[in-house]
Amino acid sequence: MTYKSASTTYKETKIKTAGQGQLIVMLYDEAVKQLTRALELMEEAKKEPRKIELISKSVMKTEEIITELMVSLDFENGGEISKQLFSLYTWFNRELLEANITQNADRITAVKNMLFELRNTWNSISQSTVEQPNREMAGINIAG
Repeated sequence: MTYKSASTTYKETKIKTAGQGQLIVMLYDEAVKQLTRALELMEEAKKEPRKIELISKSVMKTEEIITELMVSLDFENGGEISKQLFSLYTWFNRELLEANITQNADRITAVKNMLFELRNTWNSISQSTVEQPNREMAGINIAG
């Protein structure tokens, strides 16, 4: 078994055995990672302009993750917080779309910082509650 396949298998197992709160934290982690990568590529693009496609890919991957977070909201049981998160996620995607078009690092940084704060909040919540693994969450592949 190669390192890459072992790593992929580990990630897939981690996702399959995670509780819902842990899955949400993983989504936030990947979103922050993708935006960090986009910002790094923007810096590199100052010297090598061919990085635009890679920047766009990282930003669009984050938009997909945010969309997955949006569709996973439970409006029936989540009440007002679900509505507020939906509005925030909508704003994130709009900001990222504009940032991607204009290559605006400030907008990407603002969204990344807010996602990181939400990630820390979800992480605290998921660690303070006992969760059962969620076997029904479908959607985008965050394993790699």
